[in-house]
Amino acid sequence: MPAKTMESLVNLCKRRGFIFQGSDIYGGLQGVYDYGPLGVELKNNLKAAWWRAMVYERDDIEGLDAAILTHKSVLKHSGHEATFSDPMVDCRKCKSRWRADQIKDGKCEKCGSSDLTEPRPFNLMFKTNVGPVTDGDHFAYLRPETAQGIFCNFKNVLDSTSPKIPFGIAQIGKSFRNEITPKNFIFRVREFEQMELEFFVQPGTDDEWHSKWVAARVNWWKAQGLESDNLQQYAQKKEELAHYAKATVDILYRFPHGMEELEGVSDRTDFDLGSHSKDPQELGLKAKVEENKDSVVKLTAPDPVTQKPLVPYVIEPSAGVDRGVLAVLTEAYTEEKLENGTERIVLKLKPHLSPIKVAVIPLARNKPEIVAKAKEIKDALLKLGIGRIYYESSGNIGKSYRRHDEVGTPLCVTVDFDTIGKGETPDQAGTVTIRDRDTMKQVRVHADKLAEHIAGFFRDAR
Repeated sequence: MPAKTMESLVNLCKRRGFIFQGSDIYGGLQGVYDYGPLGVELKNNLKAAWWRAMVYERDDIEGLDAAILTHKSVLKHSGHEATFSDPMVDCRKCKSRWRADQIKDGKCEKCGSSDLTEPRPFNLMFKTNVGPVTDGDHFAYLRPETAQGIFCNFKNVLDSTSPKIPFGIAQIGKSFRNEITPKNFIFRVREFEQMELEFFVQPGTDDEWHSKWVAARVNWWKAQGLESDNLQQYAQKKEELAHYAKATVDILYRFPHGMEELEGVSDRTDFDLGSHSKDPQELGLKAKVEENKDSVVKLTAPDPVTQKPLVPYVIEPSAGVDRGVLAVLTEAYTEEKLENGTERIVLKLKPHLSPIKVAVIPLARNKPEIVAKAKEIKDALLKLGIGRIYYESSGNIGKSYRRHDEVGTPLCVTVDFDTIGKGETPDQAGTVTIRDRDTMKQVRVHADKLAEHIAGFFRDAR
């Protein structure tokens, strides 16, 4: 069963070096988290899996890495300055602040008082000064989403790579939102990463492409280890849609705190490219956009049939990396009772996501020959390019196995006296023990065949 409580995940993440509270030695910064030695590996592996699926495995998507600092005109014409806000209320008794739409039974979550102010909009964007002048006009925003960087670079990508509609631009990067009440560990935070695709299609084909991308994204999350029973799709009602959206389907996951959004797939129509275009009224847009006197270009692409300038519609699958990490940790977290009456915690992560792919363990760390052989094996496995190979020198084989169960290492390789030809079983000379994380079964493999065996395991696990 997946993790039932957030507390169990938080404890594991801190104990084993996945995730720490930001600025922890100064009491922490609310809504900000740091990824530790194992957390950064898991996070990078999840991002790499997304990038491989979106960019490497397709011929119709290009990658991008746009800047975080964003010109104020970009977020003015995207609608963020006017609409990117949450309703906020104050508790008159304890002076705490809350999102009005998350208040239960009209009472303050901190003190229980019903004496709350009327809701008022609170813009979530972070401002920062640009340059030495601080007169109020020289400012930019930390981007609240990665999407606008893609739209602003639409013409640059089009001119430099000459794609044909339909095509997409993918990006992974940091975004910032000044959340009123960040909570539920890394689910709702102020600094986070997004994995976003903007897929440009011919108007009239957007409904079909929207359905295709919803199905593709659900299947991808299943490939990351999330069970179907813990995934749901929710089509937003008209009154719930963002100002740019014709339709949005939220992919929900059963987190420890409840069923919540993991990823959204939206049909943004021609709103964004139209909003950032010079003289948008001349483009025959379906979406209602404001006049833009700041832009210097018209963001169009050749119609695939007529070759006339066309403003494409956009399908946007947008997922939070941090929420993805939390989801795969939740799904993988397992508490097992063993036949000998003991218990173990094991992270049954998909092998391609595991922070450590293989742990190499010398049975006796005070024996130079065994240590040297273990390090030789580690170096040989590194050449496979499958990810991090960890030399484990704790000295206690049982504790080493339990530690690597907890951090999700799929395979442990033990180097012993038989490996160096000094064991009591001559027929096993030159062999190592491979232990499987999930089954705990062990097999002996000749060291010369080990790399081939490991490579086959990870190839078959995909």
